[in-house]
Amino acid sequence: MKKSWKRNLLLTVAGTAALTAGCGAAGADSQVVQIDMVQYKMEAVDIFEELEEKFNATHDNIRLNIDSPNDAMTILKTRFIREDAPDIIGIGGEINYSSFLDSDMLMNLDDYEGLSTINESYLKIDKELEFVPKDGVYAVPYVANAAGVLYNKDLFEEHGWAVPTTWDEFTALCRQIQGEGVLPMFFGFKDTWNCLAPWNAISVDLAPSDVCSLVNKGETTFTEQYREVAERTLALLEFAQEDPFSYGYNDACTAFARGESAMFVIGSYAVPQIQSVNPDINIDTFVFPASNQAEENVLNSGIDLQFCVMADSPNKEAAYEVLDFLLQDENVQLYLDNQNAVPCKNGDFTLPGVLDGVASYIREGKMVDYQDHHYPTEMSVDAMIQTYLMDGNTDVFLEKFDREWQRYNRDLIIKVQNYEREQEKKVSEGGEEND
Repeated sequence: MKKSWKRNLLLTVAGTAALTAGCGAAGADSQVVQIDMVQYKMEAVDIFEELEEKFNATHDNIRLNIDSPNDAMTILKTRFIREDAPDIIGIGGEINYSSFLDSDMLMNLDDYEGLSTINESYLKIDKELEFVPKDGVYAVPYVANAAGVLYNKDLFEEHGWAVPTTWDEFTALCRQIQGEGVLPMFFGFKDTWNCLAPWNAISVDLAPSDVCSLVNKGETTFTEQYREVAERTLALLEFAQEDPFSYGYNDACTAFARGESAMFVIGSYAVPQIQSVNPDINIDTFVFPASNQAEENVLNSGIDLQFCVMADSPNKEAAYEVLDFLLQDENVQLYLDNQNAVPCKNGDFTLPGVLDGVASYIREGKMVDYQDHHYPTEMSVDAMIQTYLMDGNTDVFLEKFDREWQRYNRDLIIKVQNYEREQEKKVSEGGEEND
């Protein structure tokens, strides 16, 4: 690891939530290697306790310690600064991963054979999270989530409603549902983060997956790329309850669970809460058809959990053995069953029934990451979207998006554009030599 990592971390991760546990030191018995791992999914703590116990019962030469702390990102940040890093971290595929990668804190896993089992779509998603292109692979995607439109299958069957595949079909369906005295969608926009659900679902069809990178390079603007996304997100309010800004996420889950709306634009992560209100609800999912080209429909899916080995871990081979264990099909399935998750590994896995309608997209790798995984936390895009949906001024919103992006990404933009100039110079010099 470069000696400047601490300074880089403070520059790139400051203000963002970070992760954590102590660097893999040998145990009291020098024949036993201790692997310390910190993962951020508190809701999965029981699963990781089970996996830890199972691994240690079947391995004599390695002792695995998995820590699943509250606010793991903040704890990790602190430990990194103290130079007390774990061997392995379990984090999401989003801006924090980008920052760690940019600080040269993560090991290149190019030689890890388990990567050959991972769905290429998720490896691509990780590559698009790099601020500037890097040689190698620095994370093993483990599980993902999926977002689109949850719908009440019983209501659809009772009324004979067909799942839409285009934007025009979707809006026509919403009007049909309204005409039959049912609310099409219930939104919980009082919670600003909930405003990102339809935004992300719509943008995967209408905006380039690497739009943030293109903006950083100076090749486009959000005003150019996000106008249709913004307009169609705003258009959804016509089909929602009155004043969706007075209701939060919990309200939306409860309303959908009670059959008060036919659909809910949200991710699969909401299903456990919905089922806690109504265990018998019959739910399925369809991709949000944001365009009028059905063949362009893609599933909004991002990496919910992936594993990275720290660059300065002295226990690379043992860490790889831990990763091999976690990637065993039975252990992946254990996690899927418990968390309603999507596997990043290729294989014959049983998916949650609520994802039956999008299973073909997962099998075929027709998936695109959440746009907000690329947004800096400090920019508060969710609050910006909420304000926009309340006042409805698309031009003002897009202008602010571009302005705030430049404000919060100034150093990154300079870095990206310097990199691009260096690459152009290399190409030019290479061409001159060839001449």
